[in-house]
Amino acid sequence: MALPMTTHNVLRHRTEKLAPGERDILEAAVSGLKVFPAGHIVVHQGKPMSVSVLLVKGFMTRHVDAQDGRRHLVGLHLPGDFVDLHAYTLKKLDHDVGALNKVEVAIVPHVTLERIHEDHPSLMRRLWFLTLLDAAMHRQWICRLSSLTALERVAHFLCEMNARLLAIGASDGRSFALPMTQVDFGEVCGLTNVHVNRVLRQLREMGLCTVRSFNVALHDLQGLATIGKFHPGYLYLDHPTMRRASGHPEESPS
Repeated sequence: MALPMTTHNVLRHRTEKLAPGERDILEAAVSGLKVFPAGHIVVHQGKPMSVSVLLVKGFMTRHVDAQDGRRHLVGLHLPGDFVDLHAYTLKKLDHDVGALNKVEVAIVPHVTLERIHEDHPSLMRRLWFLTLLDAAMHRQWICRLSSLTALERVAHFLCEMNARLLAIGASDGRSFALPMTQVDFGEVCGLTNVHVNRVLRQLREMGLCTVRSFNVALHDLQGLATIGKFHPGYLYLDHPTMRRASGHPEESPS
């Protein structure tokens, strides 16, 4: 099945890249495309699974519902992410995966992944890299909540989103779309809605960035990265993208 170009963002600009032939294999593994509205739970916690989904368009969230009914957003996925590849081995997830805005996903049956595992181990190793990358980001999210101030948390998160969107060509380093409410920011950063509003205002008054109407304008990316103590090494981007994500100018070709 021929897929939209956004699915070609899988592993783009990262240290592990898909070869053209591997992309063909991955496209052939897709059994169909589905569209879900904002707020739809695409993968339910604890439900047996026989397929995984590759995000084509939109943003998806991982979240855990606490016993008191509160939702905790613990991950955010962008176009090109293999959102629940973990389910290939786990067969069910310990959290929900939902649509942050309207999303389109490609469905990949686990029986097909099994054939890829047997016939194309190098491709399977590259896909395994995606699950390891998820784990690296989860560690940073935990560290962000436990060791940074409110201002630093929000700055770090915005820098991470810019870096990941740079990697897939969805940010130009000056602005990017981010369909998140202040409530969503609060879930990610462990803050109340009022506190998020205060921090975003502070970042704007410091001349670092402006978040408005689902868009982030970056006025001083290097300064934002400094405030957020952001170092993009955990995202395993290639060197030019890492420099851009840190707010440094691109190196001139020698």
